[in-house]
Amino acid sequence: MCGRFVSTSTSLSLAKFFDLDAVEEQILESAPRYNVAPTAVIRVVLEREESRLLTTCRWGLVPSWAKDESIGVRMINARSETVATKPSFRSAFAKRRCIIPVDGFYEWVKLADSKTKQPYFIHSPTSEPLAFAGLWEEWRGGKSSDPDSADLQQDTVLRTCTIITTQANKKIAALHDRMPVILQREDWGHWLSPQETQVEALQELLVPARDEDLEFFAVSTEVNSARNQGAQLITPL
Repeated sequence: MCGRFVSTSTSLSLAKFFDLDAVEEQILESAPRYNVAPTAVIRVVLEREESRLLTTCRWGLVPSWAKDESIGVRMINARSETVATKPSFRSAFAKRRCIIPVDGFYEWVKLADSKTKQPYFIHSPTSEPLAFAGLWEEWRGGKSSDPDSADLQQDTVLRTCTIITTQANKKIAALHDRMPVILQREDWGHWLSPQETQVEALQELLVPARDEDLEFFAVSTEVNSARNQGAQLITPL
């Protein structure tokens, strides 16, 4: 699974790396985040009207048919094996795919004779961003929950996303049996294109990353609390 990640690249550097056509103005200046947790608003790459855009979604997918947004807490990951058929994800898999750019992610291993779990930081050996395969949705079924909002009586539009996971490769299996799907550069356009509807072709992309594309090291247990932030969280022990 993937339950916590790092997002430190600037929006402008992501625009260059992913060959984007536009970046939404409100995220042009984005502070580094070393401990991103579910339900956070995160940056995503998606394609709309033939333009590749950096925008934001809340992490935890809320299907369009959901009665309320609370279901998103349970939808932070989608399994590659069932993403094309599970009702919560199949519509987004067919039409609304995205890339979630990260600078690394965390996984935990339970220590022997201890209740503490040891976190590990997993990243690219080149320090370049990783392109997680994701899905996005827009949910229009609710009212604003902010009592001070002028839109209290109007439907709100909530854009959410999920990270697709697959079986871990040999290297990551030492930490966990699942890992995020990390897309290769040559597959980005194919994945993002709303015109691509061939389920079999898309599922061929949902495979474990090559062992040589990732490395990891142990980091401070400060990571265990999502309240903690700072570069010290990705300093090797």
